[in-house]
Amino acid sequence: MSLDRTYRLVPGTTIFDTEQSAKGYHLNQFCMSLMTAENRALYLADERAYLDAWPLREEQKRALLERDLNAAVREGGNIYFLAKWGATLGFSFQRMAGSMTGMTEQEYRDMMAGGGRPVEGNRIDHAVLEAAYADAAPPDGHAVITGAVFTSHVPAIGAAMDHHKTEEPYWRPVFEGYAFSRRWARENLPDVVLLVYNDHATAFDQSLVPTFVLGTGAAYPAADEGYGPRPVPGIEGDPDLAAHLAHSLITDDFDLTLVNEMTVDHGLTVPLSLMFGDVEEWPCKVIPLHVNVVQYPVPSGARCFALGRALRKAVQSYDKPLKVQVWGTGGMSHQLQGPRAGLINRQWDNAFLDRLVADPAGLSRVPHLEYVEEAGSEGIELIMWLIARGAMSDLDGSGEIEVRHRFYHVPASNTAVGHLILEDHPRAQEPAEGVN
Repeated sequence: MSLDRTYRLVPGTTIFDTEQSAKGYHLNQFCMSLMTAENRALYLADERAYLDAWPLREEQKRALLERDLNAAVREGGNIYFLAKWGATLGFSFQRMAGSMTGMTEQEYRDMMAGGGRPVEGNRIDHAVLEAAYADAAPPDGHAVITGAVFTSHVPAIGAAMDHHKTEEPYWRPVFEGYAFSRRWARENLPDVVLLVYNDHATAFDQSLVPTFVLGTGAAYPAADEGYGPRPVPGIEGDPDLAAHLAHSLITDDFDLTLVNEMTVDHGLTVPLSLMFGDVEEWPCKVIPLHVNVVQYPVPSGARCFALGRALRKAVQSYDKPLKVQVWGTGGMSHQLQGPRAGLINRQWDNAFLDRLVADPAGLSRVPHLEYVEEAGSEGIELIMWLIARGAMSDLDGSGEIEVRHRFYHVPASNTAVGHLILEDHPRAQEPAEGVN
Protein backbone atom coordinates (compact mmCIF):
# COMPACT_ATOMS: atom_id res chain seq x y z
CA MET A 1 0.00 0.00 0.00
CA SER A 2 1.46 3.34 -1.04
CA LEU A 3 1.84 6.13 1.47
CA ASP A 4 -0.78 8.85 1.76
CA ARG A 5 0.45 12.00 0.03
CA THR A 6 -2.93 13.57 -0.68
CA TYR A 7 -1.58 16.81 0.80
CA ARG A 8 -0.11 17.34 -2.63
CA LEU A 9 -3.64 17.88 -4.00
CA VAL A 10 -4.31 21.11 -2.11
CA PRO A 11 -4.45 23.76 -4.87
CA GLY A 12 -1.80 26.44 -5.03
CA THR A 13 0.31 24.59 -2.48
CA THR A 14 3.63 22.72 -2.56
CA ILE A 15 4.35 20.71 0.58
CA PHE A 16 8.04 20.53 1.42
CA ASP A 17 8.34 16.81 2.02
CA THR A 18 11.36 14.54 1.84
CA GLU A 19 11.10 14.27 -1.95
CA GLN A 20 11.00 18.07 -2.36
CA SER A 21 13.84 18.37 0.13
CA ALA A 22 16.01 16.03 -1.93
CA LYS A 23 15.05 17.87 -5.11
CA GLY A 24 15.95 21.27 -3.71
CA TYR A 25 18.83 20.38 -1.40
CA HIS A 26 21.54 22.44 -3.12
CA LEU A 27 19.13 25.30 -3.87
CA ASN A 28 18.25 25.63 -0.21
CA GLN A 29 21.86 25.26 0.89
CA PHE A 30 22.72 28.08 -1.55
CA CYS A 31 20.15 30.23 0.26
CA MET A 32 21.76 29.36 3.59
CA SER A 33 25.10 30.58 2.26
CA LEU A 34 23.62 34.10 2.14
CA MET A 35 23.61 34.31 5.93
CA THR A 36 26.94 36.14 5.93
CA ALA A 37 27.56 39.71 4.78
CA GLU A 38 30.58 38.59 2.75
CA ASN A 39 28.59 36.07 0.71
CA ARG A 40 25.71 38.47 0.18
CA ALA A 41 28.14 41.01 -1.28
CA LEU A 42 29.66 38.38 -3.57
CA TYR A 43 26.23 37.29 -4.77
CA LEU A 44 25.05 40.82 -5.50
CA ALA A 45 28.28 41.61 -7.35
CA ASP A 46 27.70 38.78 -9.87
CA GLU A 47 24.61 36.63 -9.36
CA ARG A 48 25.28 34.28 -12.25
CA ALA A 49 28.87 33.60 -11.23
CA TYR A 50 27.84 32.92 -7.64
CA LEU A 51 25.09 30.54 -8.73
CA ASP A 52 27.44 28.73 -11.10
CA ALA A 53 29.65 27.87 -8.15
CA TRP A 54 26.83 25.73 -6.75
CA PRO A 55 25.72 22.34 -8.15
CA LEU A 56 22.31 23.73 -9.16
CA ARG A 57 20.21 22.63 -12.10
CA GLU A 58 19.80 25.25 -14.82
CA GLU A 59 16.07 25.40 -14.03
CA GLN A 60 16.90 26.38 -10.46
CA LYS A 61 19.34 29.08 -11.53
CA ARG A 62 16.86 30.49 -14.04
CA ALA A 63 14.11 30.64 -11.41
CA LEU A 64 16.29 32.81 -9.21
CA LEU A 65 17.65 35.02 -11.99
CA GLU A 66 14.12 35.61 -13.31
CA ARG A 67 12.80 36.18 -9.76
CA ASP A 68 10.25 33.40 -10.35
CA LEU A 69 9.49 32.12 -6.85
CA ASN A 70 6.83 29.66 -7.99
CA ALA A 71 9.41 28.02 -10.22
CA ALA A 72 11.93 28.03 -7.38
CA VAL A 73 9.42 26.27 -5.11
CA ARG A 74 8.63 23.71 -7.83
CA GLU A 75 12.36 23.08 -8.06
CA GLY A 76 12.51 22.15 -4.40
CA GLY A 77 13.05 25.54 -2.80
CA ASN A 78 11.52 26.05 0.62
CA ILE A 79 10.05 29.45 1.39
CA TYR A 80 11.98 29.85 4.67
CA PHE A 81 15.25 29.28 2.83
CA LEU A 82 14.20 31.42 -0.14
CA ALA A 83 13.36 34.26 2.27
CA LYS A 84 17.12 34.62 2.88
CA TRP A 85 17.64 35.01 -0.86
CA GLY A 86 14.83 37.58 -1.00
CA ALA A 87 16.27 39.50 1.95
CA THR A 88 19.62 39.65 0.14
CA LEU A 89 17.87 41.35 -2.78
CA GLY A 90 16.03 43.72 -0.46
CA PHE A 91 12.62 42.13 -1.05
CA SER A 92 9.99 42.28 1.68
CA PHE A 93 8.18 39.03 2.41
CA GLN A 94 4.92 40.55 1.19
CA ARG A 95 6.60 41.42 -2.12
CA MET A 96 7.77 37.83 -2.41
CA ALA A 97 4.34 36.43 -1.50
CA GLY A 98 2.61 38.84 -3.88
CA SER A 99 4.87 37.81 -6.75
CA MET A 100 3.68 34.20 -6.36
CA THR A 101 0.02 35.21 -6.57
CA GLY A 102 0.22 37.58 -9.55
CA MET A 103 -0.11 40.62 -7.34
CA THR A 104 2.04 43.64 -6.73
CA GLU A 105 3.35 44.13 -3.22
CA GLN A 106 0.69 46.80 -2.59
CA GLU A 107 -2.13 44.64 -3.95
CA TYR A 108 -1.06 41.74 -1.74
CA ARG A 109 -0.77 44.03 1.29
CA ASP A 110 -4.26 45.37 0.62
CA MET A 111 -5.63 41.81 0.36
CA MET A 112 -4.13 40.89 3.70
CA ALA A 113 -5.42 44.09 5.30
CA GLY A 114 -8.85 43.09 4.03
CA GLY A 115 -8.77 39.78 5.91
CA GLY A 116 -6.56 37.62 3.70
CA ARG A 117 -7.38 35.02 1.07
CA PRO A 118 -10.59 33.09 1.90
CA VAL A 119 -10.45 29.30 2.15
CA GLU A 120 -13.65 29.01 0.09
CA GLY A 121 -12.63 28.25 -3.46
CA ASN A 122 -9.16 27.17 -2.34
CA ARG A 123 -9.90 23.64 -1.09
CA ILE A 124 -9.29 20.38 -2.93
CA ASP A 125 -11.82 19.70 -5.64
CA HIS A 126 -13.85 16.61 -4.67
CA ALA A 127 -13.36 15.03 -8.08
CA VAL A 128 -9.62 15.37 -7.73
CA LEU A 129 -9.70 13.79 -4.27
CA GLU A 130 -11.89 10.89 -5.42
CA ALA A 131 -9.57 10.23 -8.34
CA ALA A 132 -6.62 10.13 -5.97
CA TYR A 133 -8.27 7.45 -3.85
CA ALA A 134 -9.38 5.37 -6.85
CA ASP A 135 -7.59 2.10 -7.37
CA ALA A 136 -4.29 2.71 -9.08
CA ALA A 137 -2.42 0.27 -11.28
CA PRO A 138 -0.56 -2.25 -9.08
CA PRO A 139 3.19 -1.73 -8.86
CA ASP A 140 5.64 -4.17 -10.39
CA GLY A 141 6.44 -5.41 -6.90
CA HIS A 142 7.33 -4.40 -3.39
CA ALA A 143 10.51 -4.33 -1.40
CA VAL A 144 11.09 -7.35 0.83
CA ILE A 145 13.31 -7.93 3.84
CA THR A 146 15.42 -11.00 3.14
CA GLY A 147 17.47 -11.21 6.30
CA ALA A 148 19.15 -9.59 9.26
CA VAL A 149 22.79 -9.42 10.26
CA PHE A 150 23.91 -8.69 13.81
CA THR A 151 27.52 -7.88 14.51
CA SER A 152 29.95 -6.01 16.70
CA HIS A 153 31.59 -3.01 15.06
CA VAL A 154 34.87 -2.86 17.02
CA PRO A 155 37.15 -0.18 15.47
CA ALA A 156 40.25 -2.32 16.05
CA ILE A 157 38.79 -4.93 13.67
CA GLY A 158 38.77 -2.33 10.92
CA ALA A 159 42.33 -1.33 11.80
CA ALA A 160 43.42 -4.98 11.67
CA MET A 161 42.00 -5.24 8.15
CA ASP A 162 43.43 -1.91 7.03
CA HIS A 163 46.90 -2.85 8.28
CA HIS A 164 46.81 -6.44 6.94
CA LYS A 165 46.89 -8.13 10.34
CA THR A 166 44.00 -10.52 9.79
CA GLU A 167 46.29 -13.60 9.74
CA GLU A 168 48.08 -12.70 12.95
CA PRO A 169 47.36 -15.20 15.78
CA TYR A 170 45.51 -12.59 17.80
CA TRP A 171 43.12 -11.68 14.97
CA ARG A 172 42.79 -14.93 13.02
CA PRO A 173 40.03 -16.40 15.25
CA VAL A 174 37.95 -13.25 14.82
CA PHE A 175 38.07 -13.28 11.04
CA GLU A 176 37.57 -17.03 10.84
CA GLY A 177 34.27 -16.41 12.57
CA TYR A 178 33.21 -14.30 9.58
CA ALA A 179 34.40 -16.65 6.81
CA PHE A 180 30.93 -18.21 6.43
CA SER A 181 29.37 -14.73 6.61
CA ARG A 182 31.27 -13.49 3.59
CA ARG A 183 30.20 -16.47 1.51
CA TRP A 184 26.63 -15.97 2.67
CA ALA A 185 26.82 -12.24 1.86
CA ARG A 186 27.98 -12.99 -1.70
CA GLU A 187 25.22 -15.56 -2.22
CA ASN A 188 22.51 -13.39 -0.65
CA LEU A 189 23.46 -9.95 -1.88
CA PRO A 190 20.77 -7.35 -1.13
CA ASP A 191 20.01 -4.25 -3.14
CA VAL A 192 20.02 -2.12 0.01
CA VAL A 193 21.27 -2.55 3.57
CA LEU A 194 19.57 -0.57 6.34
CA LEU A 195 22.50 -0.37 8.69
CA VAL A 196 21.69 0.46 12.32
CA TYR A 197 24.73 1.83 14.16
CA ASN A 198 25.79 4.52 16.55
CA ASP A 199 28.01 7.46 15.75
CA HIS A 200 30.95 7.68 18.18
CA ALA A 201 31.27 11.46 18.65
CA THR A 202 32.21 11.80 14.98
CA ALA A 203 29.37 13.30 12.92
CA PHE A 204 27.47 14.40 16.04
CA ASP A 205 29.17 16.20 18.91
CA GLN A 206 27.53 17.71 21.99
CA SER A 207 26.07 20.56 19.94
CA LEU A 208 23.57 18.09 18.45
CA VAL A 209 22.35 14.88 20.14
CA PRO A 210 19.56 13.33 18.03
CA THR A 211 18.05 10.04 19.22
CA PHE A 212 17.32 8.46 15.83
CA VAL A 213 18.94 9.68 12.59
CA LEU A 214 17.99 8.40 9.15
CA GLY A 215 20.41 9.13 6.32
CA THR A 216 18.43 10.46 3.36
CA GLY A 217 21.42 11.60 1.31
CA ALA A 218 23.04 10.20 -1.81
CA ALA A 219 26.50 9.53 -0.39
CA TYR A 220 28.39 9.30 2.91
CA PRO A 221 32.19 9.51 3.04
CA ALA A 222 34.19 7.67 5.67
CA ALA A 223 35.02 9.94 8.60
CA ASP A 224 38.39 10.95 9.94
CA GLU A 225 38.16 9.75 13.54
CA GLY A 226 41.47 11.24 14.56
CA TYR A 227 43.79 8.88 12.67
CA GLY A 228 42.65 9.60 9.12
CA PRO A 229 39.68 8.09 7.25
CA ARG A 230 39.68 4.30 6.84
CA PRO A 231 40.83 3.30 3.33
CA VAL A 232 37.39 2.00 2.40
CA PRO A 233 34.98 3.00 -0.36
CA GLY A 234 32.48 5.77 0.14
CA ILE A 235 28.90 4.78 0.89
CA GLU A 236 26.23 5.10 -1.79
CA GLY A 237 22.85 5.88 -0.24
CA ASP A 238 19.35 5.36 -1.61
CA PRO A 239 17.59 8.74 -1.27
CA ASP A 240 14.31 7.49 -2.77
CA LEU A 241 13.90 4.55 -0.40
CA ALA A 242 15.17 6.62 2.52
CA ALA A 243 12.58 9.32 1.80
CA HIS A 244 9.88 6.65 1.72
CA LEU A 245 11.06 5.18 5.02
CA ALA A 246 11.17 8.62 6.61
CA HIS A 247 7.61 9.34 5.54
CA SER A 248 6.30 6.00 6.80
CA LEU A 249 8.20 5.99 10.12
CA ILE A 250 7.41 9.59 11.04
CA THR A 251 3.76 8.98 10.17
CA ASP A 252 4.01 6.06 12.62
CA ASP A 253 5.12 8.56 15.32
CA PHE A 254 8.87 7.87 15.27
CA ASP A 255 10.42 11.32 15.45
CA LEU A 256 13.47 10.83 13.26
CA THR A 257 16.15 13.36 12.47
CA LEU A 258 16.79 13.34 8.73
CA VAL A 259 20.33 13.98 7.55
CA ASN A 260 21.36 14.63 3.96
CA GLU A 261 25.06 15.07 4.62
CA MET A 262 27.26 13.38 7.19
CA THR A 263 30.38 11.33 7.49
CA VAL A 264 30.16 7.80 8.86
CA ASP A 265 32.59 6.26 11.32
CA HIS A 266 33.69 2.73 12.18
CA GLY A 267 30.25 1.93 13.56
CA LEU A 268 29.05 1.71 9.96
CA THR A 269 32.18 0.87 7.95
CA VAL A 270 33.51 -2.03 10.07
CA PRO A 271 30.36 -4.19 9.63
CA LEU A 272 30.56 -3.61 5.87
CA SER A 273 34.22 -4.67 5.87
CA LEU A 274 33.46 -7.77 7.95
CA MET A 275 30.69 -8.90 5.63
CA PHE A 276 32.02 -7.81 2.23
CA GLY A 277 35.78 -7.86 2.81
CA ASP A 278 38.36 -5.61 1.18
CA VAL A 279 36.54 -4.28 -1.90
CA GLU A 280 36.95 -1.36 -4.29
CA GLU A 281 33.29 -0.46 -3.93
CA TRP A 282 30.52 -1.73 -1.68
CA PRO A 283 28.28 -4.15 -3.60
CA CYS A 284 24.99 -2.51 -2.53
CA LYS A 285 23.48 0.75 -1.38
CA VAL A 286 23.42 1.54 2.32
CA ILE A 287 20.97 3.62 4.33
CA PRO A 288 22.47 4.65 7.69
CA LEU A 289 20.23 4.61 10.78
CA HIS A 290 22.06 6.12 13.75
CA VAL A 291 20.87 5.59 17.32
CA ASN A 292 22.14 7.66 20.22
CA VAL A 293 23.66 5.32 22.80
CA VAL A 294 26.36 7.76 23.90
CA GLN A 295 24.46 10.26 26.05
CA TYR A 296 21.57 9.33 28.31
CA PRO A 297 18.66 9.27 27.99
CA VAL A 298 19.02 6.63 25.31
CA PRO A 299 15.99 4.89 23.78
CA SER A 300 14.62 1.79 25.49
CA GLY A 301 14.95 -1.67 24.02
CA ALA A 302 11.19 -1.70 23.61
CA ARG A 303 11.30 1.52 21.59
CA CYS A 304 14.02 0.10 19.34
CA PHE A 305 12.08 -3.14 18.89
CA ALA A 306 8.95 -1.17 17.96
CA LEU A 307 10.99 0.87 15.49
CA GLY A 308 12.11 -2.35 13.84
CA ARG A 309 8.53 -3.51 13.45
CA ALA A 310 7.57 -0.14 11.94
CA LEU A 311 10.59 -0.41 9.67
CA ARG A 312 9.31 -3.71 8.31
CA LYS A 313 5.97 -2.10 7.49
CA ALA A 314 7.75 0.81 5.82
CA VAL A 315 9.97 -1.40 3.66
CA GLN A 316 7.08 -3.59 2.56
CA SER A 317 5.07 -0.55 1.40
CA TYR A 318 7.81 0.59 -0.99
CA ASP A 319 6.67 0.08 -4.57
CA LYS A 320 9.91 -1.25 -6.00
CA PRO A 321 11.00 -4.92 -5.98
CA LEU A 322 14.13 -4.46 -3.88
CA LYS A 323 15.85 -7.00 -1.64
CA VAL A 324 16.58 -5.33 1.68
CA GLN A 325 18.60 -6.52 4.67
CA VAL A 326 18.54 -4.89 8.09
CA TRP A 327 21.79 -4.94 10.05
CA GLY A 328 21.97 -4.27 13.77
CA THR A 329 25.45 -3.48 15.04
CA GLY A 330 27.33 -2.67 18.25
CA GLY A 331 28.18 -4.47 21.47
CA MET A 332 28.56 -7.07 22.87
CA SER A 333 29.65 -6.71 26.49
CA HIS A 334 32.28 -4.03 26.94
CA GLN A 335 33.10 -1.13 29.19
CA LEU A 336 35.59 1.46 28.02
CA GLN A 337 35.70 3.79 31.01
CA GLY A 338 36.27 3.86 34.76
CA PRO A 339 37.64 1.21 37.16
CA ARG A 340 35.36 -1.43 35.53
CA ALA A 341 36.98 -0.92 32.08
CA GLY A 342 37.55 -4.25 30.36
CA LEU A 343 34.41 -5.92 31.72
CA ILE A 344 33.33 -8.99 29.75
CA ASN A 345 30.31 -11.17 30.59
CA ARG A 346 30.26 -14.27 28.37
CA GLN A 347 27.25 -15.82 30.09
CA TRP A 348 25.11 -12.71 29.70
CA ASP A 349 26.23 -12.18 26.07
CA ASN A 350 25.28 -15.70 25.03
CA ALA A 351 21.98 -15.50 26.87
CA PHE A 352 21.31 -12.29 24.92
CA LEU A 353 21.97 -14.13 21.64
CA ASP A 354 19.65 -16.97 22.72
CA ARG A 355 16.83 -14.58 23.60
CA LEU A 356 17.36 -12.46 20.49
CA VAL A 357 16.41 -15.51 18.44
CA ALA A 358 13.77 -17.12 20.65
CA ASP A 359 12.28 -14.33 22.77
CA PRO A 360 12.97 -10.92 21.24
CA ALA A 361 9.81 -9.35 22.68
CA GLY A 362 10.84 -10.38 26.19
CA LEU A 363 14.41 -9.26 25.55
CA SER A 364 13.15 -5.83 24.48
CA ARG A 365 11.83 -5.27 28.02
CA VAL A 366 15.28 -5.60 29.63
CA PRO A 367 15.96 -2.28 31.41
CA HIS A 368 18.99 -0.09 30.82
CA LEU A 369 20.30 -0.96 34.28
CA GLU A 370 20.80 -4.59 33.32
CA TYR A 371 22.76 -3.68 30.20
CA VAL A 372 25.05 -1.37 32.19
CA GLU A 373 25.51 -3.74 35.12
CA GLU A 374 25.85 -6.99 33.20
CA ALA A 375 27.27 -5.91 29.81
CA GLY A 376 29.18 -2.77 30.79
CA SER A 377 28.44 0.87 30.10
CA GLU A 378 29.08 0.56 26.36
CA GLY A 379 27.17 -2.74 26.16
CA ILE A 380 24.08 -0.57 25.87
CA GLU A 381 24.83 -0.60 22.12
CA LEU A 382 23.05 -3.96 22.01
CA ILE A 383 19.66 -2.26 22.07
CA MET A 384 20.34 -1.45 18.41
CA TRP A 385 20.19 -5.17 17.56
CA LEU A 386 16.53 -5.09 18.56
CA ILE A 387 15.73 -2.79 15.63
CA ALA A 388 16.97 -5.37 13.14
CA ARG A 389 15.27 -8.19 15.03
CA GLY A 390 11.98 -6.29 15.07
CA ALA A 391 11.98 -6.20 11.28
CA MET A 392 11.72 -10.01 10.89
CA SER A 393 8.58 -11.69 9.59
CA ASP A 394 8.12 -14.29 12.37
CA LEU A 395 6.96 -11.54 14.72
CA ASP A 396 3.78 -10.80 12.80
CA GLY A 397 3.24 -14.39 11.73
CA SER A 398 3.86 -13.70 8.07
CA GLY A 399 6.97 -15.85 7.88
CA GLU A 400 9.73 -17.71 9.65
CA ILE A 401 13.34 -17.02 10.47
CA GLU A 402 16.30 -19.35 10.05
CA VAL A 403 19.53 -19.01 12.01
CA ARG A 404 22.29 -19.34 9.41
CA HIS A 405 25.29 -18.45 11.52
CA ARG A 406 26.27 -17.67 15.09
CA PHE A 407 29.68 -16.68 16.39
CA TYR A 408 31.08 -15.41 19.68
CA HIS A 409 34.66 -14.58 20.60
CA VAL A 410 36.65 -12.83 23.30
CA PRO A 411 38.52 -10.55 22.98
CA ALA A 412 38.73 -8.07 20.15
CA SER A 413 40.64 -5.20 21.67
CA ASN A 414 38.47 -4.18 24.65
CA THR A 415 35.28 -6.06 23.78
CA ALA A 416 33.52 -9.31 23.16
CA VAL A 417 32.52 -10.01 19.55
CA GLY A 418 29.07 -11.37 18.76
CA HIS A 419 27.62 -12.18 15.37
CA LEU A 420 24.38 -13.67 14.10
CA ILE A 421 22.77 -14.08 10.69
CA LEU A 422 19.03 -14.63 10.38
CA GLU A 423 17.37 -15.34 7.06
CA ASP A 424 13.79 -14.23 6.67
CA HIS A 425 11.42 -16.61 4.89
CA PRO A 426 8.00 -15.01 4.34
CA ARG A 427 5.17 -17.45 3.77
CA ALA A 428 3.63 -17.44 0.33
CA GLN A 429 0.37 -15.54 0.32
CA GLU A 430 -2.67 -17.76 0.08
CA PRO A 431 -4.95 -17.00 -2.86
CA ALA A 432 -8.10 -15.10 -2.03
CA GLU A 433 -11.24 -17.19 -1.46
CA GLY A 434 -12.85 -18.19 -4.74
CA VAL A 435 -9.68 -17.71 -6.75
CA ASN A 436 -8.36 -20.84 -8.45
